[in-house]
Amino acid sequence: MPRSIAFYLGLTVVGLLFLYRLFQVQVINDHYAARAERNATAAEKLYAPRGYVYDRDGRLLIGNSPAYDLMVSPYLIKDLDTAALSRLLDLTTTDIKERLEKAKHYSYFRSSMFMKMLSKSTYTKIKSELKVFPGIYASKRILRNYPHQNGANVVGFIGEVNTDFIRSNTAYSQGDLVGKSGIDKSYEEALKGTHGKRYFTVDHRNRRLGNWKEGAHDELPVPGRDLVSSIDLELQQYGEALLNGKRGSIVAIEPGTGEILALVTSPGYDPNELVGRLRSKNYTRMYYDSINKPLFDRGILAEYPPGSPFKLIGALVGLQEGVITPQTSITCNDGFHFGALHVACHCKGGRLALNEAISESCNNYFCSVYQRTIDKNGDAHVGMNRWSDHVKSFGLGTFLGNDLPTGKKGLIPDAGYYDRFLGYSTWKGATSVSNGIGQGELVATPIQLANMTAAIANRGYFYTPHIIKESKYGPIDSAFIIPKHTSVEPKHFDVVIEGMYTVFEQGTAKASRIPHITQCGKTGTAQNPHGQDHSIFVSFAPMDQPKIAIAVIIENGYWGSRWAAPMASLITEKYLTDTITRPAIEKRMIEGHLHEEYRKQHLVIYGEDSTYQANF
Repeated sequence: MPRSIAFYLGLTVVGLLFLYRLFQVQVINDHYAARAERNATAAEKLYAPRGYVYDRDGRLLIGNSPAYDLMVSPYLIKDLDTAALSRLLDLTTTDIKERLEKAKHYSYFRSSMFMKMLSKSTYTKIKSELKVFPGIYASKRILRNYPHQNGANVVGFIGEVNTDFIRSNTAYSQGDLVGKSGIDKSYEEALKGTHGKRYFTVDHRNRRLGNWKEGAHDELPVPGRDLVSSIDLELQQYGEALLNGKRGSIVAIEPGTGEILALVTSPGYDPNELVGRLRSKNYTRMYYDSINKPLFDRGILAEYPPGSPFKLIGALVGLQEGVITPQTSITCNDGFHFGALHVACHCKGGRLALNEAISESCNNYFCSVYQRTIDKNGDAHVGMNRWSDHVKSFGLGTFLGNDLPTGKKGLIPDAGYYDRFLGYSTWKGATSVSNGIGQGELVATPIQLANMTAAIANRGYFYTPHIIKESKYGPIDSAFIIPKHTSVEPKHFDVVIEGMYTVFEQGTAKASRIPHITQCGKTGTAQNPHGQDHSIFVSFAPMDQPKIAIAVIIENGYWGSRWAAPMASLITEKYLTDTITRPAIEKRMIEGHLHEEYRKQHLVIYGEDSTYQANF
């Protein structure tokens, strides 16, 4: 074959091969076309609005409001007037230069964050003037808004995700916000929604040229789900007013459902303080406030000896174990005596039946019942474990499994605990007899005490306390609608409830009696090694068809009838009748404070040279 023919033939073959490959790339395989398109587009995140949260009567607890991030594109910055920008944004010129350098270091052509979370009002003020600074523009996002300054511990707050969080939660990316506490944390999955995207065509330097394919592929954000809380906003606000100037908590539960009506902690804070640009500064200030602890939710985290309210459980366990009957009488002579051991008592003395022992809060009676329960059948280890199991069946000493993002389990000891604690195993009931009056090694949280009271009100069962009543997109967790039964039979509750009724009628809470409401309660005083004892009270009402169960703990509040009992009765009346018929008591509770007691305690802990400020 002549060389010229071979040359043209080879050239033709190579050409055909190129044409085939071109056909394959452009027609058969769209991989390269797709890659080219991706290189020519950029995406902007469209933040999804988080779901709203309402109280049980439809009042808004958590809403949303627009906010704006200022973005910067360094390649568009020409002859920036840093002094003018400094005045506009209230930043120093040094700060502006540092932010620009940081942006350039990230990317000269890509946009990056310049200033986070400007409020709508702030952005409105600077919007028109911002136009004279090419390269700096606003990107809209959505922040939480709280119409009321109440229930910060309930509603919680949101914050920006960090790198560690993103690693373990790949659905999130830099700049996303996530629930950090309260409802916003517990129900993050329901509330967060799904972010969208807007696509732009960009040039080789990543400069936007316009919407990609006229927005045909843009993804709209999907808002989060709305939720209805069990909280009664008015009751929450009233509880916070009662706790003004005191440290403590009020927990109110609807016995028939387990719905939390009020979860009050004091001192607290305005939830709006943890929104926007000042969030970090305010959070740091509150986090390091080791005196008032506004971020510490006492209702679910604080652990106290339950005090005399625990006598109710001791009575029920004693009845179940058959060591007493409703008619059992025990003589009190200045308290409980066992060898050299003496537990003092302030009841009227003499021979008391169970009803009187509850209303008079007789220490001797319940120490004796405890000792009989533990030493039953001569085996204290078996008796202690049986007692511990009964007590835990009321939700004490265990995590309740509620829908709050945090909590403490308290402590209900068993035989193994005392073997370890004492270092020997020959102990008897008298060794830990302080448990019988709610002291000793026992500790419980206020929400556990409120739940315990609801179980008594229901005559032997309770529903797991929960903060969300319903979702507009489906029912609540089935775990919250299944009753949990105590190990004490229903037949034993009536005599204890009669005793609780007598507490109001002629016992230690007589001064807090409401004539038109049948209340049942129990006063208590919890020992405090750092100062004045804590005031405790639990109650429910009405007696036969209970609608509300309450636990109140006032730190350094002396005895139960001084602060806790009046507050519980006011909460009860407010919820059941929406009126207050005892304005003098209400005035004393709202205007009274315990600053002097807290100052004394502060000096004991931190010394005479320290300075105490109430700040609430």
